[in-house]
Amino acid sequence: MSHSYYQKQWVQAQESLSDLLIQEIPAEPPKPEKDRLTAFQNIATLYIKYLQIFRKLEECYDQIVQPQKRRVLRHVLDGVMGRVLELKNEMVLLEFSEFHYFDDILSDLKLTPNDIEVPIPKYFLNERAKALQDREKLLGQILAKMGPPEEMVEEVTMSTEEAVRNIQVHERARQGRLRAKFMREIRLQEERERLAANRGAPTLDNELAAVRIQKIWKGYSVRKRIKKEREDEMIFIRMTEPPLPNNSKNTPQNRADKTASMRRVTQADHEREYQKALVTIKDKLRDVEGPDMKETMQDQIRQWFLECRDATGKFPDFPPEDEGGSALIFKEKDPAEMEAELQGKGEEKGKKKGKKSGKKKDKKKDKKDKKGKKGKKGKGGDDEEEEPGFKMQPSNFIGTVQESSTEYTSVWKERNEENNFNQKSDSELIKEQKRIEVETEIRSQVDELMRQELKNLKLAVDREKGKGKKGKKGKKSGKKSGKKKKKKKSGKKSGKKGKKGKKEKDLTPDRTMDSLYEELVREGILVRCPKFTLCDYLGDYSYLGTTLRQADIEPMPSLSDVRQLVALYGVLPLGSPAVHEKSPHIKSLLLAGPRGTGKRSLVHAICSETGANLFDLTAGNIAGKYPGKSGLQMLLHLVMKVGRNLQPSVFYMGDCEKTWMKKVPKTDKSDPKRLKKDLPKVLKLFKPEDRILLVGTSRCPFESEMKGLAGVFQKMILIPRPDYASRNLLWRSLIPKSKGILSEHLDISSLAKVTDGYTQKHIVTACQQVLTDRRVTQLAKRPLVASEFIPPLARIDPIYKEEEEAFKTWYAKTPLGKKRAKAAEGGDEDDGKGKKGKKGGKKGKKGKKKK
Repeated sequence: MSHSYYQKQWVQAQESLSDLLIQEIPAEPPKPEKDRLTAFQNIATLYIKYLQIFRKLEECYDQIVQPQKRRVLRHVLDGVMGRVLELKNEMVLLEFSEFHYFDDILSDLKLTPNDIEVPIPKYFLNERAKALQDREKLLGQILAKMGPPEEMVEEVTMSTEEAVRNIQVHERARQGRLRAKFMREIRLQEERERLAANRGAPTLDNELAAVRIQKIWKGYSVRKRIKKEREDEMIFIRMTEPPLPNNSKNTPQNRADKTASMRRVTQADHEREYQKALVTIKDKLRDVEGPDMKETMQDQIRQWFLECRDATGKFPDFPPEDEGGSALIFKEKDPAEMEAELQGKGEEKGKKKGKKSGKKKDKKKDKKDKKGKKGKKGKGGDDEEEEPGFKMQPSNFIGTVQESSTEYTSVWKERNEENNFNQKSDSELIKEQKRIEVETEIRSQVDELMRQELKNLKLAVDREKGKGKKGKKGKKSGKKSGKKKKKKKSGKKSGKKGKKGKKEKDLTPDRTMDSLYEELVREGILVRCPKFTLCDYLGDYSYLGTTLRQADIEPMPSLSDVRQLVALYGVLPLGSPAVHEKSPHIKSLLLAGPRGTGKRSLVHAICSETGANLFDLTAGNIAGKYPGKSGLQMLLHLVMKVGRNLQPSVFYMGDCEKTWMKKVPKTDKSDPKRLKKDLPKVLKLFKPEDRILLVGTSRCPFESEMKGLAGVFQKMILIPRPDYASRNLLWRSLIPKSKGILSEHLDISSLAKVTDGYTQKHIVTACQQVLTDRRVTQLAKRPLVASEFIPPLARIDPIYKEEEEAFKTWYAKTPLGKKRAKAAEGGDEDDGKGKKGKKGGKKGKKGKKKK
């Protein structure tokens, strides 16, 4: 794509964003929406529109090469990303469900389910590529020192019956091979005898032989042409997929990827040039325009001295550095007003000490006023109470979006870039930016000179008036007050030290971060994460979600819904520091689902998409490591310290249901309840600026206590077995990945229907067992058939409907599930708020009676 294409994309995204800002920031505050369905429709529409803008801005930021534009884009991209997370949180609070369905909204907006797929910004990894390479290199060196992992070789034990059966099988096979060899020799001998007998047979006429050859060839060519036309027609009507090209390098996708990578290289070159230009242009401005700026400022300040003296009869006090220095002088104010403001500030500072008693009286008055207001609320509280209904919470990102939108409108919207064909940095914008910095630097130098000049002027005037002694006394008193202030400051500092002492202790103050990192790798706590992107987690959209909910049937989520939730709760906040600090803080995430549904793969996807470190805190992995109470304390300290310094980080707990299980089996020697008491304490240490996420996986969460899980895991995501649409997509994607060929002989639809209950892992296993190297070589002569995948699947136990119902029942008992059930019954929280308001009114009346 060209520069103009991405410029148009940016313009379209900004226009859509400005329309949304008008809707988000109305002239009058909106009234609460009483109808929940209407409120959800409004928020969902906003969410989908922001997602469309998010997709465009992410593409533009990834491919635009102009460095100054990219800074504006990054600002607005983080703001839109954060707003998407806020709207998702609003929908969860409104519907009491993590899964939402937008079929009706998509049809109104004429969008497809692919249009609401959450994109993963590529800058999460591209901007940290060097750091990630260094970390991977260090991890590889540590693992190489440790040597290959010791594999436990189990001795194969075999009974006598099995041994006899194996011997019989091999003996029969040997005899069969000998018999086949003997029969082949007999057939060859018969063929030789037949050929010898036919040597004297009469030959055909040349014309007759030619006619026969032509007949066979014409029939073959016509059949081949008709078959090709039929295949082209099926491809044209989208009943079959087009064949893959012989050379994969010439595909349009590969060419587009190559162009995108070249643009990223150009981005890096332009960024280096921009950083050099910042330094050179600033130095040039300081040398060329600096002397003129200095003279101008000095003349202006001297003029201000004279105007103040003419207006007030004396020279003014120079503004202190904390308040901006001489920058205050150049505001549009009269000299008399400026002097009055400075004198007023000095008087206020002097009066603060003598007004403590007055403050106490004011506090008493405030208390009385508050009591009076409470009494009024009790009597007439119905008028001042908020109207019942749903109202969105204040946003932390609309201000960011508005700032970047204003910057785009003022700088880039009408800017002519016809001459900037290579999209390099604009020197005029750099000059405007650096001129302010140079002016600030010169102003601080000028302020020092002018303070001294003002001091000399005042001394000269005092000498003339004979007030030199009074000035000295004033200086002494000022010194004394300065000493008192110093004493007060020292007292404040001592108080702050006392507060700092409450912070957590550093158990490893003398050790470097590299040594702690190496120790965790050697102990197997910090592990290498296999590369697995979120788009590799295949699953289709649930097309019946809205229909089922309208019929009061809670649908099972689809794999597409799970993928989007992992992107929203795991990937986006961890990838961007600006988004993580202001968005709803999610500390922990639980992935619950049957075996083989890809829970661990989703954990690997979070780490791969964000470049996060993976700390494996599974009970089986930490068993026997750092024993005792002090050892556990040291383990958690190391994990937290390394995780914070090398963020983003993911703490992984596999089979976490064992930690809160009512009765642990005696055969389990991993001590799964070791982290039970300490995990809530660790979660409290997670701050908004710490990009750390605790992710747990569970294949049977219904065996553990709900109270313990809900106390640790903030978000719980239910992963179901694949539905028909997802199974169809899985078969179509996994067979070509295993070097198989999709042909008309392979009935994917029937295969997807028959494999109901089988998970992604089961389908992968079946593909690996069927598509062996030998079978792949035979595909040209013997195409794949659906029945070949049935025998390997028959040896695997599927996920039955009873197990899926058990997961559905468990999810209904989660805190969010209980709230949804209560809302469905009609026991909304709004009624509770109304009752509280009435109780408050009664209390106000009782208070009046007592008076």
